[in-house]
Amino acid sequence: MEFALILPILVTLGFYGTELAWMATVNMQVGQIASTVADNASRLGQTDNSAVSPTVTETMVDSVMTGALVQGSSFKFEDNGRIILSSLERDSATGRQYIHWQRCRGKLAVVSRYGREKAGLTGTTLAGMGSPLITAVPNSAVMFAEVSYTYQPLFGSWFVGRPTFRREAAFIVRDDRDLRASTASGVTEGTSPAQSRCS
Repeated sequence: MEFALILPILVTLGFYGTELAWMATVNMQVGQIASTVADNASRLGQTDNSAVSPTVTETMVDSVMTGALVQGSSFKFEDNGRIILSSLERDSATGRQYIHWQRCRGKLAVVSRYGREKAGLTGTTLAGMGSPLITAVPNSAVMFAEVSYTYQPLFGSWFVGRPTFRREAAFIVRDDRDLRASTASGVTEGTSPAQSRCS
């Protein structure tokens, strides 16, 4: 009799604990996706050993994004999340920080907290990105990833609801890169897939 009375409480606590553990795991994986995207984007072209500084192409950026979606496939990241990858650079003519190019993947309707492509180049100044503030040095770039994901609970929204996790990561470009010819200038291998354009 006592066991029958306490069983619903034990089951509820078990479900709640399982939900919290899964939520913590997903939250950690969202952070790992942000770090992976920024890190991989900072290494693009690094294996090019020619005397010419490599450029970033749409194909390269798309491969980074696709890898991140595969990384989050176990919790349906593509349907419920969004990756925003920005190239933060310093304009050589004006010295202003600006977003040279920006690409997105995922179906969650969120936008960058720091503006769209070309933000900071004209009009309102862009001090940098992130907290603490990150800025690009001359003749280099910072790959800045913003990753958002609306949590999909295991047992409905009774226990923890549907919070949206948001993580940021930044890596400076690891090697020489031709910043003049980039995905933003049209000097690319082909054209950008429609799903990669930030809208």
